[in-house]
Amino acid sequence: MPDDGRDDEESPLEIHHQHRDVQGGWLRPAVFGAMDGLVSNLGLVAGVAGSTADPSTVVVAGLAGLTAGAFSMAVGEYTSVASQRELVLAELEVERTALRRHPRDEIEELARAYQRRGVDRPLALRVARQLHRDPEQALQVHAREELGVDPGELPSPTVAGLSSFCAFAVGAVLPVLPYLLGVTVLWPAVSLALLGLFLCGALVARVTARSWWFSGLRQMSLGAAAALVTYGLGTLFGTSLS
Repeated sequence: MPDDGRDDEESPLEIHHQHRDVQGGWLRPAVFGAMDGLVSNLGLVAGVAGSTADPSTVVVAGLAGLTAGAFSMAVGEYTSVASQRELVLAELEVERTALRRHPRDEIEELARAYQRRGVDRPLALRVARQLHRDPEQALQVHAREELGVDPGELPSPTVAGLSSFCAFAVGAVLPVLPYLLGVTVLWPAVSLALLGLFLCGALVARVTARSWWFSGLRQMSLGAAAALVTYGLGTLFGTSLS
């Protein structure tokens, strides 16, 4: 294609692909919360159902497991993300101080980073100096290079905590729902929970571009194994205690 003499900045840029958000703070806790809610409460309901024939006892145990598990997930995820965020912010403050007190050393550090990536030293120095004209831009570049984070895209502890709480509650209610609707036997609760696990696995596969049926069957198999083990333990202990 002949050169029309225009700079690259004047040429229209064609974007042929788009990336999904991989740094958001909601996906991992939401998926983990839903899976955990389904598996843990299915196991709890199955274990209690194996030890007693009283549906009201199963309902109370299932709702208690839902409530305690949802709050536990939310608090744990909030604390985890908040602690990580505070650590990153502290390191960003260290970097901000270094940029203010030792600008030449930081320019040299950034230039050497570009050199390691194959950029010639004169060009690397020019780019580093130009980026350092804006202190906030320099901080963002150094944070990406040295910490591997974007200061403007840190995950929110509140979003992570609420995502975990809601996702766990939604997953955990499925094994209890048939009992709340008047069912007095275990198999509808197990069937609904296993269907939920399969759908969760298939949904995760769509997000991560993996095989939906394999991911769904894997999650369903793990949930079935948990229900089988806890039901057996509930039957064993219920018989020995009666």
